[in-house]
Amino acid sequence: MAVLVGKKAPAFKAAAVVNGGEIVKDFSLNQYLGKNHVLFFFYPKDFTFVCPSELHAFQEKLNEFEKRGVKVVAASTDTPESHWGWLQVSKDKGGIKGITYPLIADQTKTIASNYGVLFGDYLYNEMDELEADGPMIAFRGLFLIDKEGIVQHQLVNHLPLGRNVDEALRIVDALQHHEENGEVCPANWTKGKTAMKETFEGVADYLSKH
Repeated sequence: MAVLVGKKAPAFKAAAVVNGGEIVKDFSLNQYLGKNHVLFFFYPKDFTFVCPSELHAFQEKLNEFEKRGVKVVAASTDTPESHWGWLQVSKDKGGIKGITYPLIADQTKTIASNYGVLFGDYLYNEMDELEADGPMIAFRGLFLIDKEGIVQHQLVNHLPLGRNVDEALRIVDALQHHEENGEVCPANWTKGKTAMKETFEGVADYLSKH
């Protein structure tokens, strides 16, 4: 599994459903370069159980991300038609109607592979037949990408383990605090709390007060 922190986020163009129902052909994260941070997350599969809880949880906090200038983008290995269909189903029936951030359709599975979150290996046997070990869907990967396109944070959960959206917001706040103030954020730091200067004196001063 790739560790992308500190590296350029892999570029791609793919079909996506945007604004809750419009299918576009060549969606790319490059449109945000120089303008926005991006919270890019993968979920395993449309029409499943844990996934809608995560998608709705990110939607519920979307205003908080947008206030911070962060674009939220999701992806799975489903088709754009599958995304679109799921968006027509109401929340009380297990659907994701009301989700407005982009849902990328990684049909070739190359995006998940390049981000190191594709669950399952594949090969061609001696008969030139494709064989896969695993379901070939995405783990619950999450990547915080800065305005220069550099991955600053990544988190990967196995399929049964849903993510904490408040923790994703906390990481955004920590990164933006560091970018704006040059300070580093200690354990359990949250917005509004004291951070520390990246010197021995700064650390000593912080620890003496906590």
